[in-house]
Amino acid sequence: MKKGFKRALLAGSALVFAFSALAMNTGTGNARERVASLNAGQPNDAVVYAAVGDVTRAPIGWVEFCIEYKNECNTKASAPRDIVLTAKTWDDLVKVNSWANDSIKAITDIEHWGVVERWNYPDDGAGDCEDYVLLKRRMLIQAGWPREALLITVVRDKKGEGHAVLTVKTNRGEFILDNQEAEVLAWNKTGYKFVKRQSQTDQNVWVGLGDPRGAPATASAR
Repeated sequence: MKKGFKRALLAGSALVFAFSALAMNTGTGNARERVASLNAGQPNDAVVYAAVGDVTRAPIGWVEFCIEYKNECNTKASAPRDIVLTAKTWDDLVKVNSWANDSIKAITDIEHWGVVERWNYPDDGAGDCEDYVLLKRRMLIQAGWPREALLITVVRDKKGEGHAVLTVKTNRGEFILDNQEAEVLAWNKTGYKFVKRQSQTDQNVWVGLGDPRGAPATASAR
């Protein structure tokens, strides 16, 4: 791994948000238009959120991640928080999603580590779906976003394979940051089957989304 790349990756969160005040600020107008178009002309209760079910088993990848990154998982229960969606926050979501997707090489855990499932930060410049999620989540948290609104989520993708995405809960609905999709989409526009995700109140508690019996064993898609 090149030291220069690692330094750039670790500094990525600061760079992404600095861009919003510099040259990349040219996208703010489009961001404002996009936010204005969400639920335009609809009553507030028309915003659709994913139905949350009972507590279910955490993915083995998360359990092992917490063994390796104990300090990051050693958190207390807290009150749920949603992001207030503005042109600025939307712009930041798009930039983080694009930066991570463009900067990290997609590779399976078998190719990368020689194991079926390993959740880790892609600090060597490569990773699979959950590694993208962990990076995007870390970048947003470091930028001051509440962890309670950034939920690691397991889905079945359009091929029926296990996949991980980041759900961002907002006052305008739930949006998905996905390494398989360049655009930030509402959860119900992805074409995915949502299986389970972290609880808003406790990141170490996972809740079902639909029928947990259909949960994939791993989230190993690229």
